[in-house]
Amino acid sequence: MKKFYALIGLLLITPDYSYGQDNVVTGTKTKEIGSWNNSVYLGMKVGANYSNVYDTDGDSFQTDAKFGLAAGLFVEIPITKYFGVQPELLFSQKGFKAEGNLLGSTYTVTRTSNFIDLPLLVAIKPSQVLTVLVGPQYSFLLSQNNKFDNGTTSIDQEEEFDNENLRKNTLCFTGGIDINLDKMVVSARAGWDLFKNNGDGSTTTPQYKNVWTQLTLGFRL
Repeated sequence: MKKFYALIGLLLITPDYSYGQDNVVTGTKTKEIGSWNNSVYLGMKVGANYSNVYDTDGDSFQTDAKFGLAAGLFVEIPITKYFGVQPELLFSQKGFKAEGNLLGSTYTVTRTSNFIDLPLLVAIKPSQVLTVLVGPQYSFLLSQNNKFDNGTTSIDQEEEFDNENLRKNTLCFTGGIDINLDKMVVSARAGWDLFKNNGDGSTTTPQYKNVWTQLTLGFRL
């Protein structure tokens, strides 16, 4: 009986090394659903934004959405089995399309705003396949391109900021999911600016906030 109690005590204090090890009976690997493997991953992603603007000043300012490039890097940093952080660094194109009528002629204006986006996302991993992400994002405006087209004339203009009091840096909110397929990651996001694009309101540029959805394909290095 003493030997039996000694055996039970030994089993209770012996560490469990079964996670990730071969199962002696079945020969299969033991997996724990919903946990990282305590590794930090660096990855690359590329895809597209589908963006528009909202909270505009003036009911006459009506716009349509447009596509733009989204590409950059991300880092997965686990903290616990189900929780971590994921900072990203992205080149991100946002903007809008607008139509109007001038002297009986219809025209279109397409604005493309080039940003550096820095999301800092809280990552919740309920399973190996799915990661839910949400958090703030800092965006810095690099440049803007305006294209005017009235059917006969097309003009491209790179925006100069010298005489415009535009907000070049702003705070945003973003969230979405990652679908993890081994080293491949399919990411879906939605985001919106928390501040309008003007500085103190003196700019003649239409005032608005950016809103966008994003779909990218990533690869863990």
